Amino acid sequence: MTSINHHETVIILDFGSQYTQLIARRVRESGVYCEILPFSTPAETLAAQCPRGIILSGSPASVYQEGAPRPAARLVEAVDCPVLGICYGLQVLAFEMGGEVRSSPGREFGYARLKVTDPNSRLFAGLPSEMDVWMSHGDHVTSVPPGFQVTAVTDDAMNAIEDAGRRIFGVQFHPEVAHTPLGAQVLRNFLFSVCECRGDWSPTAVIEEQTARIREQLDGRGNVVSGLSGGVDSTVASALVHQAIGERQICIFVDNGLLREGEFESTLTLLKQSMNLNITGVRAGHLFLEALKGVIDPEEKRKRIGKVFIDVFEREANRLGEAAYLVQGTLYPDVIESVSVRGPSAVIKSHHNVGGLPVKMQLRLIEPLRELFKDEVRLIGRELGVPEEILSRHPFPGPGLAVRIIGEVTEERIKLLQAADRILDEELRLAELYHSVWQAFPVLLPISTVGVMGDERTYERVVAIRAVTSVDGMTADWARLPQEVLARISSRLIAEIRGINRVVYDISSKPPSTIEWE
Repeated sequence: MTSINHHETVIILDFGSQYTQLIARRVRESGVYCEILPFSTPAETLAAQCPRGIILSGSPASVYQEGAPRPAARLVEAVDCPVLGICYGLQVLAFEMGGEVRSSPGREFGYARLKVTDPNSRLFAGLPSEMDVWMSHGDHVTSVPPGFQVTAVTDDAMNAIEDAGRRIFGVQFHPEVAHTPLGAQVLRNFLFSVCECRGDWSPTAVIEEQTARIREQLDGRGNVVSGLSGGVDSTVASALVHQAIGERQICIFVDNGLLREGEFESTLTLLKQSMNLNITGVRAGHLFLEALKGVIDPEEKRKRIGKVFIDVFEREANRLGEAAYLVQGTLYPDVIESVSVRGPSAVIKSHHNVGGLPVKMQLRLIEPLRELFKDEVRLIGRELGVPEEILSRHPFPGPGLAVRIIGEVTEERIKLLQAADRILDEELRLAELYHSVWQAFPVLLPISTVGVMGDERTYERVVAIRAVTSVDGMTADWARLPQEVLARISSRLIAEIRGINRVVYDISSKPPSTIEWE
């Protein structure tokens, strides 16, 4: 058996904050591996992982309310490592250890000025005595537990406390968000000064570890099929598995009829010419269209698409030779949004390669990117030699255009949306804006509106344009595209595509909205 390296680990306990994944990103950016686990994870389970430190996330809950999420009993004593509470994490530590938490008479949301009152605090080492921080809380600690002291305040409340002897720290502000400019240094102080981490993890370390794990899992026997979509995730996953087992991986690129215009042919050619992968293309659009007939509910769309994908993969695997495993480009955000296992947060949507898989499936899964964020995957892809043309593509959902057609999916609506997608892509590239946004796409709405073309009345479809900026897809803001670019996009969509007479622009952020509409 091949041995697999293990990194020092920091555990993040998720109490339901929208920022939990951002904490994880900041920790990993510092070179420390971390995992997100439910707030209720037993103390013995945490102790068995020998973490270098534990971070308690924020939460929309109030600690004094009945049913509020609580960490495991005897957590601090059992884990014997430093603990940092952020926002609700601070409050629950204070509450559980004998302090007092009350509702704030004036809530703190947005920027505040933090004043460090203890210059000897290791959490604030090397930082100025005053700094801007980002607040988002309606409760605050009014009395610290025995053994704790206040290390920083704002005008409205105490905002950092610690028991340095027991290595327990808490901050009311959010160091993980970009709006706290020096927040990354606060987290690094916790990781390296308090937890004494070495910083032995990087995304590229995943290559060596995952290739070893895959070889160990397969133990030199059998073939593997890989579900290629031509996007970043599946291509990098396939490249990683290829490095581990070479020609024993058979990549299957399925034309589900829901891809962008001309994407099946162009991507198949690119992958064959630029990467040494064993690839076969399968046209199966009619199977997906038949499965989607009459379906309106987005969750049902995803599940039906997931089932047809598996049916096609299993059929092709049987035709091409014995295969027991299916490779998928599942990412950490896919898992978090699809399956509520990381805390009290709700399931947002199923992803076809997570929640949309059939219960009974012949093929076992290999998901080498399952614990990674999108930007980490791109770094790994560059190390593996994946073409930049693929790595720099905008994210594209596994179910394809089916979840960008609100309502029933028909062949006519697919062609209409494909044409709209092509025009949007062309205009963004002409304006040299394609790489300035994280993702941009049209959505076909299930409504028609009155219009006038050539002195005649029309009653045709509405297309919404969605363009966002983001780092990892967990949060996003709507892109401020120039008005002249939006004007050209709108003019071309209406003039060139018969069936569209109105274009609207989506100006919502994530949260509260998701990036995709379904």
